[in-house]
This record gives sequence, structure tokens and C-alpha cells, in this order.
Amino acid sequence: MFAVTVIPGTPDSLRLVDDFPEPPPREGPVLVEALSVGVCATDREIIDGGFGEAPEGSDTLVLGHESLGRVIEDPTGQLRPGELVAGIVRHPDPVPCANCAAREWDMCRNGRYTEHGIKALHGFARERWRTQPEFAVPLAPGLAEVGVLLEPASVVAKGWEHIDRIGARAVWRPRRALVTGAGPIGLLAALLAQQRGLEVHVLDRAERGHKPALVDGLGATYHAGTVMDLDFEPDVVLECTGAPTVVIDVMDKVGRNGIVCLTGVSSGGRTIEIDAGALNRSLVLENNVVFGSVNANRRHWLQAAEALARADVGWLGSLITRREDVAHHAEAYEGQPDDIKVVLDFPAANG
Repeated sequence: MFAVTVIPGTPDSLRLVDDFPEPPPREGPVLVEALSVGVCATDREIIDGGFGEAPEGSDTLVLGHESLGRVIEDPTGQLRPGELVAGIVRHPDPVPCANCAAREWDMCRNGRYTEHGIKALHGFARERWRTQPEFAVPLAPGLAEVGVLLEPASVVAKGWEHIDRIGARAVWRPRRALVTGAGPIGLLAALLAQQRGLEVHVLDRAERGHKPALVDGLGATYHAGTVMDLDFEPDVVLECTGAPTVVIDVMDKVGRNGIVCLTGVSSGGRTIEIDAGALNRSLVLENNVVFGSVNANRRHWLQAAEALARADVGWLGSLITRREDVAHHAEAYEGQPDDIKVVLDFPAANG
């Protein structure tokens, strides 16, 4: 069968192979036919040799952690043949740590978790894959064209859940949310803010084009410029760029009793000057909270599936700015200036 593979740590090793082995039963009883996988910066970093880990006993890794497929069979009876599903990316460590034992594997304490298409588990960019029923998340039938967005949506669903938990420390009635970055994560974060009934603002560098239109389609307000140009203090911020100056600025800009959720990952290697004392004073005296969030457990995936089912499918479809057939896999992983979300389609998606 077809599979998109790399040799982790080896740049330019991206290949489409046509004789990849069928998924072995040990991977799980649920057999899924791949429809699509999403492309993100993590995939490109693995292709560049920056990181990635092949499964034990293999020197290659199948890419793809943003998945959408149809169930072929599930002998356990928990999923129906033909049902749309996405595969949960992270699996708990084998020890397990306290959090993995409690099914909170997104908060793994010892780092021995595994991740499809990233760390020690083959990904979903293959014609067929297997998994355990608890790691397959059902999607509404109407999401066949956009269900591949579930993985990034699960990341922001977790972020919002933790924001709600932190806000519950006191009487907290947030009114205004700021999202920095209008990529897939940022736009989905804005969607979930809109679904919560908040006044939503999205900040990005683009002054025109697809991103402002998408934000407008949510009924949110788009801003191009810097955080410090904004004339309001948000109650909650979801920082989705990882840009160091933006990270520091949102900590300073958030309002009293505010919460900042960092979802963007900084690349490092850049030094900026900050007044650490003033920042500390602001955080302490205003009871502000800054926290980081990554990955998601099954609960968050289910929350994300519900959010996508409530959303306008046409708007979700507009986030996907480019679709490539698996035969053109190299083009899919080459970023283009106007890309928001790029999707790699398998033959079953057109069947």
C-alpha cells in the first residue's frame, strides 16, 4: 500500500512508497481507510531532519498526525463500518506515569509517550491504519471534507478547557478574547471563543487576503499590526504564533485577572530585551496567569468534534486553502505564502 515516509534525522528523505506493509493487528483491532492527512509545521521540521523518531525496529517513519478516515472494520463493535474517524495522536507511556495512568496522557510527566507520525509510532499518511477503539474519535457524517481539522481543534479545545479551569479560581466573567496568529490553530481558537459567546479579536501580520475574510466570517474583529497597538485589554489571550515579542507583549497587555494560554512553540535562538521586573509586577499585582498547553487527550478530542459539528462547514472548508493528491505529496509539504491549511488526500477521498 502507499505510504509517505521519512528517515528521521535525515533531511530530504521524504518518499512515497507503494509497497509499505499492511498495518499489523498488534496496532489495534480497528482498521481504517485513510481519506486525508493535514500538513503542519511539525511535519516540515521532521522532513528537514530537525526531529522525529521511527518505531522500534524500523529506520523509517510514516508521516501524518492530522488524520481523517473511514472505518473498514471493528471486531469490538464500538465503531461502525463506514463511520468517519480521526486517530488520536499521543499514546500513554508504558510505565505509566500518574497522568498517563489517569488517561491524561497529554500531561505525561516522564516523556515516554509516543505519537503517531512524530515519535515512535507510524503516522496516518498510509492507505490503511489500525488503532484501538479508544484512540479513534467518531465525527459527524457532514464533516467528510473538513474532519481532518479535528487534531488542531483538539489542541485549542484543551487550551480553552484549562482556561475555564483557571478562571474558576474566582468570580470570572470574561467578555473579550484576543487570539494572536491567524493560522489554523489561531482561527480554530477564535471559533471556539465565538462559540463561547465572547467578543473575539484576532491579530496577525497579514493586512489583506484570506485571513481577514475568515475572521470576518466568524463575526470577529481582525487587526493587523502589533499587540501594543491594540486599544483594549483582553480578558483572555490565546497566543498561537510562538513569536517571542508577541509572547512578551500579550503578557503585558492582558487585563486584570487575565489568562494567557501559550500554544505557539518558539524556535529559540533569538534574544530580546524585556523589563522583567515590570512584567513580574504586572502579573503579580493583577492576578494574571500565563500557562503553556500542547497536545490533547480523548476528552479534548471529543470536545473538538462537538465544536466542529456546531460550526459552519463552509467556513471550516475555507480554512483548507490547498488540497494535494498523495501522488503530489512533495508539493503538499512545500509551504506557499497563502497557505493556511494544506491537506494531502488519499484515493479513497475521491472514491
